[in-house]
Amino acid sequence: MIEKFKDRFTRYEIARILGARSLQLAMDAPMLLKLSKEEEEALNYDSLKIAEKEFDSEVLPITVRRPMPKRSEKSVKKLSEDEIKEKIEKKIEEEQLKAKKEGGEKVEEADEKEIQEEGEIMEMAKPEDESEEEGVEGEEEG
Repeated sequence: MIEKFKDRFTRYEIARILGARSLQLAMDAPMLLKLSKEEEEALNYDSLKIAEKEFDSEVLPITVRRPMPKRSEKSVKKLSEDEIKEKIEKKIEEEQLKAKKEGGEKVEEADEKEIQEEGEIMEMAKPEDESEEEGVEGEEEG
């Protein structure tokens, strides 16, 4: 029975359909098939077996709804040529600013190296240098 409907329903959907219909029959719902007394006795008046027989004969008015993923609907606004140009200009400006920041740091490092090589950076004062200068100043006064 299940193989016949495997391409249309999952086994869980079949179980749910049979269970729901069986419950309806157990609560005295009318049968959708005309069964003779012998057939009902052969099924032993079992509501699940009657539901299976109705399912096999495809007379059940039960539908299956499968939840599908929600579609995201976005309304896309068409941009004019001026708006497109503005956006492109903004991107270019941002890229230039980033390049300046990165380039500025590199320039500073290059300048520092250049200054060190040329010897423009003042050296630390040594105590020996100070004593010599004081001695020279004292001689001039005297």
